[in-house]
Amino acid sequence: MTTVLIVDDQTLQRLGFRMLLEAQPDMTVVGEAAQGHDAVRMTAELRPDVVLMDVRMPGMNGIEATRHIAGSGGRSRVLVLTTFDLDEYAYEALRAGAAGFFLKDARPEELVVGIRAVAAGDSVISPGLTRRLIDAFTARHADLNPPRHTDRLGLTREQRHRLDGLTHREREVLSAVATGRTNSEIAAHLQLAESTVKSHVSRVLAKIDARDRVQAVIFAYDVGLAHTT
Repeated sequence: MTTVLIVDDQTLQRLGFRMLLEAQPDMTVVGEAAQGHDAVRMTAELRPDVVLMDVRMPGMNGIEATRHIAGSGGRSRVLVLTTFDLDEYAYEALRAGAAGFFLKDARPEELVVGIRAVAAGDSVISPGLTRRLIDAFTARHADLNPPRHTDRLGLTREQRHRLDGLTHREREVLSAVATGRTNSEIAAHLQLAESTVKSHVSRVLAKIDARDRVQAVIFAYDVGLAHTT
């Protein structure tokens, strides 16, 4: 049974999510919160599998709440919701440690599948949206936050160390992950068994110190292993 905490400042929105999720035989809603402070507190108390997190809320917003939850080291994973697909708040939420990003206008069945994927440790950002989000984030913030002490390729010492720790095959897998491909799609693309791809992804996440695929995508863009097409 996947447990979910719903966080949204709109009562009707919370009600709609609750009705959808409680209609699923494998999901249960363990609580609701209307703002970030309550979300952080309730996550610590209830330890849900997934926190369905709105971004824009009064008081502590979804970004700060996500940062607190992701940084606590707990089991709960955050799925961020937003109205706009290129909302800068979403970029910051991913940086804060969100496990995925979804639009509020997604079809109900897509949201349900997305929650299951996040609970299972996967990412729920679509391939096209992944490229747009990360490329736009990089373009907007590169000049504002230039890396210090970089090498000739613009990588920090830490980024270079993590990148050099990857084998050629692991770099290929990371590049494929950055395009939004699933494990089965990567397997077909690289002509590998899906179980082999899963093992490669796990090793890549460990080597680059990424919590999940979303952070792996950000790293891939930061070090130049992926580009928007």
